[in-house]
Amino acid sequence: MAGASLNEYCARKLASPGAWLDEEASSIVERAASILGEALVGVVAFGSWVRGEHDSTSDFDVLLVSADDLPVSRQLYRRWDDAPGLACQGLEVEPHFVHLLPEGEVPSGLWGEVATEGIVLFERGFEVSTRLAEVRRRIADGDIIRRVAEGHPYWVRAG
Repeated sequence: MAGASLNEYCARKLASPGAWLDEEASSIVERAASILGEALVGVVAFGSWVRGEHDSTSDFDVLLVSADDLPVSRQLYRRWDDAPGLACQGLEVEPHFVHLLPEGEVPSGLWGEVATEGIVLFERGFEVSTRLAEVRRRIADGDIIRRVAEGHPYWVRAG
């Protein structure tokens, strides 16, 4: 950054997505930011690796939360796939593009699983953490219940 002071450069660098993460996690956040830009709301790791249940056939699942004004489309997945392969902890990174769960909505199986096991790698303004905490509160209060059909979790309202 020509013409920038060292303090200005450091402030910009530290404010960028993924600045505080290890190299692999930072690469995931940087890839998400390069695809979603300012529409990137959050990045959350979840799935078998987070649960400690991964094996040689597993991937490293990441939830990529985008702003509502950016449509989640196959084009986002193509842009992810067009870049060189990305691995974390020796596993291929598998993106899942979504919008933030609307407040008060019954979570899908994906959001229920992310709320109970996810690790937030990046977020803007605590929106993702707030929504995940809301889902966890609803689970703890018994308002929503996890069920499994054919090995796939889903969530329903109690009663």
